[in-house]
Amino acid sequence: MISTEVQIPGYVAGRWTIDTVHSHVGFVIKHMMVSKVRGHFSSFTGEIVTAENPLDSTVTATIEAGSIDTNNQMRDDHIRSADFFEAENYPTLTFASTGLRYEDDQYFIDGDLTIRGVTKAVTLTAETPEFGPSPQGGTKAGFSATTEIKRSEFGVSYNGPIPGGGTALGEKVQIVLEIEADLAD
Repeated sequence: MISTEVQIPGYVAGRWTIDTVHSHVGFVIKHMMVSKVRGHFSSFTGEIVTAENPLDSTVTATIEAGSIDTNNQMRDDHIRSADFFEAENYPTLTFASTGLRYEDDQYFIDGDLTIRGVTKAVTLTAETPEFGPSPQGGTKAGFSATTEIKRSEFGVSYNGPIPGGGTALGEKVQIVLEIEADLAD
């Protein structure tokens, strides 16, 4: 059942800027068909606008493709190359929400994700946001969300074969967001 109105304890309407020091924009992908590699981006910006009706809220984000960090410089350089992000020609990944839904006790953020100049609709599964005071004064908010994409749909289709069969990388990429934000106004 889709709800058109929700109540969130401590909810604060306003414009929020992402606190990048206390936030994480990461991903997980299957590697060598047996394990998972995790990585994150160290440079990103974004704005969240929490509306009076939480379901009218919006979010936009820009991620610097070159800020990829998987804890392996050689792999990171390869991911920046034309085989993956082609960061020289497509320096940013972007997300812009198109709607927020509350269904069966779960929040969903619909939006457009752009990677390598290819834009696709995605849906993030979000936890209930939390709000509270900042030790320095002001107000903080916390937002957590995940989604899964198929990398080839965004033109990221490079893959290396494994001797004896299989491929080096999985097709699905899980995106993991842990965002802390500061009330701007």
